[in-house]
Formats: sequence, structure tokens, C-alpha cells
Amino acid sequence: MTLKPAAPSHAPSADAGTDGPATALIAEDEPLLARALERQLAAQWPALRIVARAEDGPSAVERALAHRPDILLLDIQMPGATGLEAAAEIADEWEGGEGFAGTVARPNAGPPLVVFVTAYDRYAVQAFERAAVDYLLKPVTPERLAETVARLRARLAQRAAAAAGPSAGADLLRQVQEAERQAQPGPALGGEPDAAAAEERIRVIRAAEGTRVRMIPLPEVIAFEAADKYVNVVTEQGGDALIRMSLRELALRLEGVEFTQVHRGVLVNAERIVGAERDEAGHYWLTLRGLKRPLKVSRAFSHLFKPM
Repeated sequence: MTLKPAAPSHAPSADAGTDGPATALIAEDEPLLARALERQLAAQWPALRIVARAEDGPSAVERALAHRPDILLLDIQMPGATGLEAAAEIADEWEGGEGFAGTVARPNAGPPLVVFVTAYDRYAVQAFERAAVDYLLKPVTPERLAETVARLRARLAQRAAAAAGPSAGADLLRQVQEAERQAQPGPALGGEPDAAAAEERIRVIRAAEGTRVRMIPLPEVIAFEAADKYVNVVTEQGGDALIRMSLRELALRLEGVEFTQVHRGVLVNAERIVGAERDEAGHYWLTLRGLKRPLKVSRAFSHLFKPM
């Protein structure tokens, strides 16, 4: 497909893969559940093409490698091999054993985006260790699936933007930002909690820092600060360690360390709070162990630091 900056109709879409409409494989050993998921996807993402279906792990591997879909929706408990095992095998065979981080044979295509679908939440950590885009608990609700679709569209749009080059990127950038906005509930912690997200616990933060990924144990985190589409992980080491997740979702999933919200866009490690000082305007400023600069407390949370 030739992209021409002067003709918007040729620009890639946030609904497209790198060389055409987005494609997906559904692996589910319960035919009724598979059809229900396919109907929900058709309603929320009409442009998505289901190019293959599988009812067991080995078939999922075979058909994924044969069809090279953009997206894999894998049930975890399947005959022959689990979804986790199937994802690992697909990663090994996708391109010369390089796995999901390698370069695939299809020109300009990225590795498959993986979504695990299961009735059990105990596999969540393993799922995200496989670099899953999302983890859906059965029964899949339309609201929860909508979040997954938005995340997938955002990832595919980013790939299409990279393949299109700078001359065709402006319109696509807008689509990416819109898709990401739909996927992110925003930095505020209000609203109804997502039950699935609350059960997927985090003890170690995987944060992007330039071209590498930092593994940051929660006790080393001083604070989380919302910044546009990202959350910055503040540590003594410094630098910009970013995670692509809303502060609200992050707060629901943290485990083992107590974090306190002190601002609409800030969570602080409670064990790192040394003290709070009030300025002439009545605002409190926190002193945190390991952080040279103070952090401002919004008026909505200032009552947490008033003398008893």
C-alpha cells in the first residue's frame, strides 16, 4: 500500500494492521464461548477480521504460524497445551526463535499482540510476564472488552505510524492518541474500580527507560506521578521511568507496599514520608526519604497531614 501525504484516504487507520485490516485468532475450547467472544468483537470492532479459530493449544500454535494474525486471543486452559504454553511456542517459532521481540517475516509487521481469556485470575502474573496486552476474566463483559479493544487499536496504530514514516504520521498520531485516551480511564482515582484489574497484583514495576526496561521493586518506588498518557515512577536513581497505565488502575493493583494518594495525579510510598510542612497559602508540602524535592499535597488530601 502506497502512502501519500496529500491524500488522507491513503493514510493508515487505527483499525488497521501494518499491511491491511487488523486480523485475529481466537483459541477457545468451548464453542459457545468462542462464538460469544466473536460476536462481541464484531459489535465493538467491525473492521477486525477473525482469520483463524482453534479449540486446543497445538491447533492455536499451528494456525497462528500459518495465518500470522496481528492479535491472539488465547484461552488459558485448553486441551493439548495451555494458552500460556501456546503463546511461548508461537513466540519461539514466529521468527527464527527470536520470540515476540524479534523481527517477523511479514514485511513491516510486528509480533502478535496477545490477550489471555480465562475464568481464573491466578494466571495473571504469568500472563503479563508473557508481555500480554490484556487479561480478560470470563464472563467477558462489553465494558471490559471495550478497554481491551482500545488498547489493541492503540498498539496497532503505533505500529502503522512507524511503518508509514513521518510524512504520513500526523493524522495517525491523532488516531493513536484517541485510541489511547479510550484505553486509559485517566489519572484520577475516582469511579467504579475494575474488578479484573484489582485482582492482577503488581509487586515489581516494569518501566520503560529509553530503550531498556527497568525492573523496580515496589519498596524502591518513592512516588508515582501521572504525566499525560504515562505514569512516571520516581525513585532515588532518578531518570524518567515510565509506565503506560492509568494511575487509577495502578493503585488497584499494587501489593505489598502502602501508597497514599496526595494529589489527583500523585501516589506516594507511605513509608517514605518523613514529614509535611505548610506554606503561607495553607498548602502542605511533603518531605520524602530519597527525594530531594518536596511534593505538593492538594487541598482535597491535606486533611491527611493535619496535626492530630
